[in-house]
Amino acid sequence: MRNQNVKPNNTSFPVSNTKQRGDAAEQRALRYLQDHGLTLLASNYRTPGRGGGEIDLIVRECDGTLVFVEVRARARDDFGGAGASISALKRRRIVFAAKHFLRRYPKPPPCRFDAVLLQAESLIWLKAAFEE
Repeated sequence: MRNQNVKPNNTSFPVSNTKQRGDAAEQRALRYLQDHGLTLLASNYRTPGRGGGEIDLIVRECDGTLVFVEVRARARDDFGGAGASISALKRRRIVFAAKHFLRRYPKPPPCRFDAVLLQAESLIWLKAAFEE
């Protein structure tokens, strides 16, 4: 018996899941940052093992400053919108991952933690969105 609740996949309307929307948001944020002179060093940087952290984008300013970027996208601004979704736990995991990334430098360069918030059609770049 055929399940009546399942709709056939219509190729004219591509299915978009959370991962695809997140990837698209990260690509939009990256293009914006590159348009403002930043250079991509890494994307989706993850620490090894469980309980580690992940950084959406690691970019470099023209002056050499490393920027660890968290990208958040929300269709609506319920519950504080995209910015409010960066919890204290998420910030700690980003800092943890940043420290792991910085181990490759004998003398770490200046760094900061930014956020790019995409909400509806707007993009907001928050420089120094939080500190270690």
